[in-house]
Amino acid sequence: MQVSLNDVIMIFAYAPIVALLLGVTDITVPWETLVLSVVLYIVVPLTAGVITRLYLTRGARNAAVGEAAVAAFTARIKPFSIIGLLATVVLLFGFQGEVILDRPLIILLIAIPLLIQSYGIFAVAYWAAKAWRVPHKVAAPCAMIGTSNFFELAVAVAIGLFGLNSIAALVTVVGVLVEVPVMLSLVWFANRTRHWFPEKESAIRKPRVRAAGR
Repeated sequence: MQVSLNDVIMIFAYAPIVALLLGVTDITVPWETLVLSVVLYIVVPLTAGVITRLYLTRGARNAAVGEAAVAAFTARIKPFSIIGLLATVVLLFGFQGEVILDRPLIILLIAIPLLIQSYGIFAVAYWAAKAWRVPHKVAAPCAMIGTSNFFELAVAVAIGLFGLNSIAALVTVVGVLVEVPVMLSLVWFANRTRHWFPEKESAIRKPRVRAAGR
């Protein structure tokens, strides 16, 4: 649900946000490119996920059987998603590896703000969830989603407009190369701090209501 909500927000917010941020620069990105990127990298995967879920849960005797079918399908495709992630990182580094190695200072200037942003946002969201006693199964994904960036959209737009060897493409590629190890480190941290959080939804702290007359 959190991922779906994030995707829905990005469908409507990504293009206006990019246009707003680029409005203070001399960089021009056609709206057609932004909209096409959103459709290809958000709308199509989201629609495919909805259709797949409806297909898997079709004819299920109850909700538990349907969820079991979805969980089994997710487990089967999980290795392929990991392979796809690693292949993407390897290919991106392969295309930009020479530029990255030749310009270490630029890479450092790009990476430092991304590291501060990623770990900072995660810390705020994770500690807020801990303070509110949100269950770990909600707190961890929420903090991860808030931390992550849609670099695949940025890579697609930069390469499509400025070319594979451009500085714009380099910035987005560095973003992906930084985000992947950062997110893996945060997953490691979240898995080892599971005991900080309650396990059940009912453990969420609720405001006390005083009875009338007391």
